[in-house]
Amino acid sequence: MPTLDPFTLFVASVFVNNILLANFLGMCPFIAVSNEVRTAAGLGAAVVFVMTLTSGLNWMVYAWLLKPLGLEYLRYIVFIVVIAAAVQLVEMVIERSSPALYYALGIFLPLITVNCAILGVSLFTVIRGYTFVQSLAYGAGSGVGWGLAIVAMAGLRQKMKRARVPAALEGPGITLIIAGIMALAFIGFSGMVPM
Repeated sequence: MPTLDPFTLFVASVFVNNILLANFLGMCPFIAVSNEVRTAAGLGAAVVFVMTLTSGLNWMVYAWLLKPLGLEYLRYIVFIVVIAAAVQLVEMVIERSSPALYYALGIFLPLITVNCAILGVSLFTVIRGYTFVQSLAYGAGSGVGWGLAIVAMAGLRQKMKRARVPAALEGPGITLIIAGIMALAFIGFSGMVPM
């Protein structure tokens, strides 16, 4: 596989291999928090920060601690602990800086800890053998791609509040249909950049 420069990896992880719409990781908060654009943007920003931070931190922990000591089998547990610590930091900052956003996000802010997209990005960086800079680029791009997808879904759901949707499709039904159409659009880019 050719070595990807960080910028190409960033752009590819936003559009070509979107962590949410191409790999279907992180769907729970995507469906649950995408009712309002402001809330979705806040959660998207938190995910971008946590995903970028934890992809770099988890790469360092794996490369400098787990691998040299032969403890690679502990990566799941260690990665989740690092993610939980980063989420606690983000939660404290959001609570102090924007109490309204903190209460709007509710339980979904601490649930970023168990967001499979964040753990998936950390695991992908290790499995694919990315360097530290590539890991940061992939983490940031995946976070931006996830945030882009949730904000787009929130915008569409706000527009649908004024639209006539058949009663059988209201709520989660139409949301999943739109998510599928968005995924088809993003999957159309697949194969453009080998990741």
